[in-house]
Amino acid sequence: MKISIVIAVYNEAATVGVLLERVWAQPLPGLTRELLIVESNSTDGSREIVAEFAARHAGCGPDQIHLLYEERPHGKGHAIRKGFEAASGDILLIQDADLEYDVADYPDLLRPIIEGRVAFVLGSRHLRPASWKIRQFANHGLLAGFMNAGGLLFRTLFNLLFGVRLTDPTTMYKVFRSSCLAGLTFRCNGFDFDFELLGKLIRAGYVPLEVPVSYTSRGFDEGKKIHVLRDPPSWILAMLRCRFLTGDLGQRPAHKAAPSRGSRSGATPEGAPAGQE
Repeated sequence: MKISIVIAVYNEAATVGVLLERVWAQPLPGLTRELLIVESNSTDGSREIVAEFAARHAGCGPDQIHLLYEERPHGKGHAIRKGFEAASGDILLIQDADLEYDVADYPDLLRPIIEGRVAFVLGSRHLRPASWKIRQFANHGLLAGFMNAGGLLFRTLFNLLFGVRLTDPTTMYKVFRSSCLAGLTFRCNGFDFDFELLGKLIRAGYVPLEVPVSYTSRGFDEGKKIHVLRDPPSWILAMLRCRFLTGDLGQRPAHKAAPSRGSRSGATPEGAPAGQE
């Protein structure tokens, strides 16, 4: 079985080298890995770091590295979509180029899919004790509080719109069988892609299982790229469009999924899959 790990890179010179080495070194027994690194013409030397990493590990065993170069940045969503198009793995995993998440969580994220229990897994930052305040910025407590409150607001809105009880719909770690994308098309280019991808997968019948993951937030002075005033309207639009427009949703699978760990009722929409293709 092959896993395709899609990594969008733009101006992450401070972290991308370390991140790529950690991804490459993370044991994945029984899996062949394919790294699809989408580099969006960074101005800080990230492209050179990525190229050096690929050259150093070229031909090292069965694992593969594919570099996909964009001529200019179009947004994280656009980069992830480009990675999806080039991926050949049975499982897709989205990985950021920073160090906020821990690649040591890969086995827990992949196990339910490999075992055939589910087709779609989310890595929730909110399933660990006292973890609702996931953003903690040094010397910027007010901003951190504002973003934590905003996260709760968008989580509540998403759950209401889609009839689910997820604890962390905006998590980076979205892991699923590549067959889940059959019949789906995407248009979002920015951070709104998170909501478009999740919304369309749920509407296609794939309700995710949530597993806890580690998370250490970085501040805006460390390279965080979300714009707290500009981006949220696009997230709301993406949620509404995915919920109320019926096109591009693919065929609903015939099997039911295990309920999300964040679900209190254990109910899932009719027709959700259990991981079978």
